[in-house]
Amino acid sequence: MLDLHYWPTPNGHKVTLFLEEAGLPYTLKPVNIGKGDQFKPEFLAISPNNKMPALVDHAPADGGAPVSVFESGAILLYLAEKTGQFLPADPRARIQALEWLFWQVGGLGPMTGQYGHFTVYAPEKIGYAIDRYTAEAKRLLGVLDTRLADHAFIAGDDYGIADMASYPWIAPYTKAPLDLEPYPHVRRWQAAIAARPATQRAYALSAQVNPDAGKPMSDEEKKLLFGQGAVPR
Repeated sequence: MLDLHYWPTPNGHKVTLFLEEAGLPYTLKPVNIGKGDQFKPEFLAISPNNKMPALVDHAPADGGAPVSVFESGAILLYLAEKTGQFLPADPRARIQALEWLFWQVGGLGPMTGQYGHFTVYAPEKIGYAIDRYTAEAKRLLGVLDTRLADHAFIAGDDYGIADMASYPWIAPYTKAPLDLEPYPHVRRWQAAIAARPATQRAYALSAQVNPDAGKPMSDEEKKLLFGQGAVPR
């Protein structure tokens, strides 16, 4: 019914968190981004930005042809609306959930990603870039900590898509971990999500799909991942 084109990265984990929580049947379609699978024509047909994850729903609500969705935030929203789960129906609560979903998509993910790039993967250490993205990642953690001081989860009392989007981006780089000690509410929230059985199932897929996860990347893999390899027309 659902095909998830996936690789075990923070953005990939977002969608498996939802699917495992909702108990939806799905088939994993590995997209080995270190080998350039993201540039294959058949993948670009469903994800024109050559990024994963991407989702294909073979049984959409309208009963028509399969629906493909790219961008992890859009996939979470699509699944929430399809299932009626993890997104409030009340208009005021819904807009808060969407605000924080887009906060992650536009802020936490890109800024933490740049922090990881310049501290872990960049071929040379650029002090300005490291300082800038470290400071921004810490600022965003502070924003989240303030929010969680008065809320069990990001959008309120219930676990939802804003949490699923944000959780994988809190501490994704084991070689350059961000210090979470100043953020007690983030740490409490992070531990609560980590303890969920669905979270553990979602993250267990990493070893299944990519047994080499955590190993150093080759120069060729870095070229493909960081825009120096295949370029789609």
